[in-house]
Amino acid sequence: MLIPLFALVAFGAAVLYSAAGGSMQPYASSHVLRFGVALVIALVISALPRDFVRLMTYPAYVVVLLMLVAVEAMGALRGGSQRWLQLGPMVLQPSELMKPVIVVTLALFYSSLPNSMVTNWRALFVPGAMIVMPVGLVLMQPDLGTSLAIAFGGGVVMLLAGLPMRWFIGAGAAAAALAPLVFLFGLKEYQQRRVMTMFNPEEDALGAGYHITQSKIAIGSGGIFGKGFNNGSQSHLQYLPEPHTDFVFATMAEEWGLVGGLFVIAVFSVILRWGMGVARASRDRFASLIAAGMSATIFFYIAVNLMMVMGMAPVVGIPLPFMSHGGSSMLTNMICIGALMMVRRWNQNAPKGGLSGT
Repeated sequence: MLIPLFALVAFGAAVLYSAAGGSMQPYASSHVLRFGVALVIALVISALPRDFVRLMTYPAYVVVLLMLVAVEAMGALRGGSQRWLQLGPMVLQPSELMKPVIVVTLALFYSSLPNSMVTNWRALFVPGAMIVMPVGLVLMQPDLGTSLAIAFGGGVVMLLAGLPMRWFIGAGAAAAALAPLVFLFGLKEYQQRRVMTMFNPEEDALGAGYHITQSKIAIGSGGIFGKGFNNGSQSHLQYLPEPHTDFVFATMAEEWGLVGGLFVIAVFSVILRWGMGVARASRDRFASLIAAGMSATIFFYIAVNLMMVMGMAPVVGIPLPFMSHGGSSMLTNMICIGALMMVRRWNQNAPKGGLSGT
């Protein structure tokens, strides 16, 4: 798994080098440095024993939830959003930490729940409350993309834990019915514009649809083999917004073309397949749900970002894992990788025998 991961990070550094006009500063060098620091954290997580993880899961959830409350009270304001805590020299985005934490928390809850109670209301109400509280706090920041990521990771764990499918169908129907009300009263005006722009970005190509329009131009102009490394005009001439973060895939596709895009998707497929393989090989519910939930969290980043840059989803500020420039997203995704390595080590050290319910 580490070989394709290193290849993806290195390719991302090359794209960021080009996005800066042929310079390691300020994006590529910090990208590699952040990956190195996050890799150390992932390796530390991979060595954690099962009992320690079970002991610290609920306290970790409470701590991160309190940090989200602290963001509302005294968080740093940037670009009109209040999402960060200033902890001395370090700036932390607690909502990013909640993505892996909610997966482990729900995995522990369902692993402690007898099989006979999976269809009981407790199996839905308690985890649902655990998801709704952080999602509500993150929506207040406001950060629609991160709130959806938290809900997605938690929802996948609930689905794989064995909850009745009719509950999810009912929840989907309720969400569809409430969507118009959420759109009208729950989203900020700029968020509403982003959603509507997705359907027809050309209608306001110089306004709300500018991001998607320029992204499509960059991707389409790359053709099969691209314009060549460091020869992208959309990013170099600053037509493409955020070429180093949310729209790094468009920056890459312009210079590397369809071939580069297929390479990136293939590497992501290898990493996700490995993650789901770890989940299938797990000998107990706790480990299996952690691995599947972490894989789903990484998948959410990938799927939403790629759909976003191609105009198939609203612009919600979800970076591309291991390629976009950003410390918080790098940390979150490497925590997921570390958790997957941790579960893999548990699987290797597990005694031979049948599956356990806990």
